[in-house]
Amino acid sequence: MDRNNEHRCGWVALMGPPNAGKSTLLNALLGQKVSIVTSKPQTTRSRIVGIMSEPGAQVIFMDTPGVSHLRLQPRGHLAKMMSQSAWQSMAAAHAVMLVLDADLYLRREEFLERDVQPLRDALAEDDRPLIVVLNKIDLFHDKARMLPLLTQLQEWFPRAELFPLSALTRDGIRELKGLITGMVPPGASQFPDDQLSTAPTRFLAAEIVREKVFEKLRQEVPYSTAVDIESWQEDEDRGMTTIHAVIFVARPSHKAMVIGRSGATIKQIGIEARRDIQELIGGKVNLQLWVKVKDNWAEDVEMLHDLGLEEDS
Repeated sequence: MDRNNEHRCGWVALMGPPNAGKSTLLNALLGQKVSIVTSKPQTTRSRIVGIMSEPGAQVIFMDTPGVSHLRLQPRGHLAKMMSQSAWQSMAAAHAVMLVLDADLYLRREEFLERDVQPLRDALAEDDRPLIVVLNKIDLFHDKARMLPLLTQLQEWFPRAELFPLSALTRDGIRELKGLITGMVPPGASQFPDDQLSTAPTRFLAAEIVREKVFEKLRQEVPYSTAVDIESWQEDEDRGMTTIHAVIFVARPSHKAMVIGRSGATIKQIGIEARRDIQELIGGKVNLQLWVKVKDNWAEDVEMLHDLGLEEDS
């Protein structure tokens, strides 16, 4: 049998600094949203698994929290869990996709070595297939400006395939799919072709609510929030799913900010989250949101486990 015609299946870790566009890239590769996206770094807190099934191949992506030079010795249980999730994903993968913000490094080249060094060190003795994706090329017109950046990255990662693209506009996504599927080993599919993620629907719904909190609030407030689905009731006769969700915050002042003046902020969060959850489940949704204060929730191991955020054993 021709090995080139064998079915392929493998796991790929999406690694990179915070805010490089890993979640946007994953959603673009799958053609559907499975990982939340905001303009704020460190949005992704746990490993999100997305499944891309193509003719002759299945690629299972692990979207990981951003790896930062500040996270080499992370403080706090949630921060340690996020860091561990990223490195465990890379260790388990058949191939690694390093996602970088090309526009950032053209504007601030001094950030490149700082951001890439932890991953450069980790991959120095690694012989697995590696793709370095230079994302956000839609943000600048003169592509020739990338030449010094490409040269430096090729020197640091001599075995890597360098691949400029825009995950936002999906420019280059089709070609990247072809490159990735050729890098995973021969094997049968591990999931049904129509399955897009291993994450439970309730977890994805909670992530959607958290995404809207990130979008509506500024400064440190989004980082001190968590979302829990307390109840999920499906009424088949009415074609309605009623969801009760709690937004946990660390301080009373944050609760007031999430609620907003006369409830305006939480109302808008609910409207936008309900729209996306309806698209996720393909049906009508009655979304009820509450805000509760829970001091130091990010250090509560039991709560992190209940939220689906606890690290792998």
